[in-house]
Amino acid sequence: MAFSTILAITALLFLSSTIPSEAQLSPTFYATTCPNAVATIRTSIRQAVSRERRMAASLLRLHFHDCFVQGCDASILLDETPSIESEKTAGPNDQSARGYEVIDAAKSAVERICPGVVSCADILTLAARDASVAVGGPSWEVKLGRRDSTTASRSLANSDLPGPSSDLPTLISSFSGKGLSARDMVALSGAHTIGQAQCFLFRDRIYSNGTDIDAGFANTRRRQCPQSGGDRNLAPLDLVTPNLFDNNYFRNLMQRRGLLQSDQVLFSGGSTDSIVSEYSRNPRTFASDFANAMIKMSEIDPLTGQNGIIRRICSAVN
Repeated sequence: MAFSTILAITALLFLSSTIPSEAQLSPTFYATTCPNAVATIRTSIRQAVSRERRMAASLLRLHFHDCFVQGCDASILLDETPSIESEKTAGPNDQSARGYEVIDAAKSAVERICPGVVSCADILTLAARDASVAVGGPSWEVKLGRRDSTTASRSLANSDLPGPSSDLPTLISSFSGKGLSARDMVALSGAHTIGQAQCFLFRDRIYSNGTDIDAGFANTRRRQCPQSGGDRNLAPLDLVTPNLFDNNYFRNLMQRRGLLQSDQVLFSGGSTDSIVSEYSRNPRTFASDFANAMIKMSEIDPLTGQNGIIRRICSAVN
């Protein structure tokens, strides 16, 4: 190989290792293009959660349901069109995913100061962090620079999002497929320390008379969830502190008081029992692991660089 060729290759390797990739997420991505974006979004989310504490859980869930389908690309926010099968009408989201109007309001606030700069995907990611903080949960550094998809996938939403009746191997496999460990999965499940679930999602569990559910807890939940009817009646996922982000969820599991079957399987004699036990004793460990798992989840297959677009409104392609 000629010496000049070797020099050229060496120069290219040097440049590629020293020039930041345009596809790289960064916490300072909007530092020059929209320096007030993060603060503007934070204010908008705080106001929404102040109006309705339950919204914090809804925003965390919305972010999770976005990232598990096509990656964190705001595809869940797209409305139905002749060319788009909206994820909003997929089984795991239909009449249960909520908070779209909160993201729209945050987007509108940012558009007023920096039109066409900040993606809906980044707003959704920041909203999840800010929602956690607003109800006493941990904060974490959010890397930015995601772009928005021009497509959605109802079929992937139906297949990739774990269900409320999933068993432990299914949950571990589902999260592993997204690059998340069993520990990440248990930590992220701890988001159920806030929020509510609809009756039809836990009816089978509370009427099963199984050995994995506390009888008194089941009786209490039956009051608002009859064997027939009342499908949309709500019950708190954490009966004790439903609007405070703490580690009580894990104590509930150890007392066989997980509302959803997919919650209780985390402490049912399986491989994740020790993690649940650890989080029940150490709230700081849970908070730290939750933050780290949220960071990992928020970086699942983002669209960056020249991929995707910056939507002007979050519910439609430009």
